[in-house]
Amino acid sequence: KALELVKSGATLLLLDVPQYTLIGIDTQVFSVGPAFKGIKMIPPGVHFVFYSSSTRDGKEFSPITGFFIDAGYSQVVVRMWDQQEERLIKVPEEEEERYRQAVRSFEFDKHLGPYDLSLYADWKRLSNYITKSTIERLEPIGGEITVTYEHGMLKNTCKSAMERVLDEQLRNSKFSSPAEKHPKRGCYYTPIPRIIKRKGIESEQLTSLNLDKASTELLETLLVKDYGGSEESLLGELQFAFIAFLMGQSLEAFMQWKSLVSLLLGCTE
Repeated sequence: KALELVKSGATLLLLDVPQYTLIGIDTQVFSVGPAFKGIKMIPPGVHFVFYSSSTRDGKEFSPITGFFIDAGYSQVVVRMWDQQEERLIKVPEEEEERYRQAVRSFEFDKHLGPYDLSLYADWKRLSNYITKSTIERLEPIGGEITVTYEHGMLKNTCKSAMERVLDEQLRNSKFSSPAEKHPKRGCYYTPIPRIIKRKGIESEQLTSLNLDKASTELLETLLVKDYGGSEESLLGELQFAFIAFLMGQSLEAFMQWKSLVSLLLGCTE
């Protein structure tokens, strides 16, 4: 049965990852040992891979970087550690094909940690509305979701006192990347309007609409305009943002998740 799972499941081959680096997939996290080269027996479908580089003694960690993948049957996803930038990068197509063949010939098998299938049901509950098109629509350029690119992105959002403190810490963090270096590295989330504007509507009516600003009407308008009438598409974005916030520690994802939850819970009908 294990052999069958190795053959039919996807493999994440992660090369040259330094010891003590934290590597996660879905709800599982591994601390890298000297022999680690990736994860096998991954059920086909959508997954979130995330990692955090560590100091040589394994006591301090950088902010998390994560990316979504849509893994096919027996697919091999290859990433290599870039020592300079301390991140996982794609390898050239030719090289990737050689590594795929080596994985299928079981050359790396003893270096691959098995995906814990007992935790898979939890992951499915968190991600069952996320599809390949959800990922393509929302992921940032390059696919990497990380809080280090996010300072300055939240300028025009209403923030609580705690969120303002977080934003300030982010701006002054030694890990923070200058905005001009990464002009657009955030996710392409759907903008959730905070107020409703409507021509030819009584002012009293407009006030009551905006008192219940996340009203059924606003939700229905968004569903048609931004989600093509698909409720699953909205739920996919809600799950995507929640996972990027929960596993990827993205502040931008937290704000989007909060906006969507407020919109849903603000509906009176």
